[in-house]
Amino acid sequence: MPYPDEFEGFMITELGKYKDFKKQSFKPKVFGDNDIDIKIECCGVCGSDVHTVTGGWGDAPTPLCVGHEVVGKAVKVGSKVKDVKVGDRVGVGAQIWSCLKCAQCKSDNENYCPSQVDTYGAPYPKEADPNETLSQGGYSSHIRAHEYFVFPIPDAIPSHLAAPMLCAGLTVWSPLVRAGVGPGKRVAIVGLGGLGHFAVMWANALGAEVTVISHSPHKKADALKLGAKHFVSSGAKDWAKPLAFTFDFVLNSADMTHEFDVDEYLSILKVGCRFHQVGIPDEPLKNISPKQFMANGSSIGGSHIGSRPECLDMLKLAAEKKLFPMVETLPVSEKGCAEAVERVKKNDVHYRFTLVDYDKTFGN
Repeated sequence: MPYPDEFEGFMITELGKYKDFKKQSFKPKVFGDNDIDIKIECCGVCGSDVHTVTGGWGDAPTPLCVGHEVVGKAVKVGSKVKDVKVGDRVGVGAQIWSCLKCAQCKSDNENYCPSQVDTYGAPYPKEADPNETLSQGGYSSHIRAHEYFVFPIPDAIPSHLAAPMLCAGLTVWSPLVRAGVGPGKRVAIVGLGGLGHFAVMWANALGAEVTVISHSPHKKADALKLGAKHFVSSGAKDWAKPLAFTFDFVLNSADMTHEFDVDEYLSILKVGCRFHQVGIPDEPLKNISPKQFMANGSSIGGSHIGSRPECLDMLKLAAEKKLFPMVETLPVSEKGCAEAVERVKKNDVHYRFTLVDYDKTFGN
């Protein structure tokens, strides 16, 4: 059955066989009064998609359609939807539902709701869908989302550039603003990839003095172009020594922290400051001791995407200052999805992919 009873998507049926995408139909959750159906125009390819379909982050339900950086047009709105009308260009990120009742939800921390539903691979609770349908993502013709997790896309931002902002952009925006990054602050961004290049743009736009720390010296020109004032090659011997007690905040966007000499990264923090993780490695961090934090009273933290108000603020700033990511595009198809996932896995992308040509694949 076609829309609205079923959506179509490119799905994997077995974790590990991450290049075997097949186009097939799936049933969305029951349409609710606060729901919005979006006909997808494009979808970003996130590192989370890769970690999920390869099995790097552990078990996940199949068949599964990944993708949580979605931009498209609203084609159906529920009777209680207030801020979106049919025809609006909107986006959906990595979260698609929360209870909106708990203390977290009521304090603009809905991204930490214990009942939250991820955009793909998560069952809805009975209160949201009596069938407890499994959420499916944006490598698909349509997506159905609660209005609170549907964001208006400013006219100034092209769709294929807006899409990666909705997970990657927000994932680094939230910890930067919550850390009070701004004028007078010195910030280090570790890793210049899909997450890191957003972090450099945002931190610079917020007024901080930005240093990029990367094991890839050839990325220096991009780092400076994005707004960094300094570039440090972490492959150089004793790279951290001249930076002791330098930074108010270190944001680590790399997903290889389990291979880091963590002591080096902690040493570059000012007293009482934080090394903050947004890149999630497949392996846990080992041999971490409280003694490592005592030399400067530092700490390690992490965070999960961001809130609706944070997303709206981020999109507003991006539109006003014309802050756009570096994006390559591929047509959505079995071949396109496979190529995107494989190349992100190999870090062969500059710096994000967006899947496009949805009308050609799924029809108007």
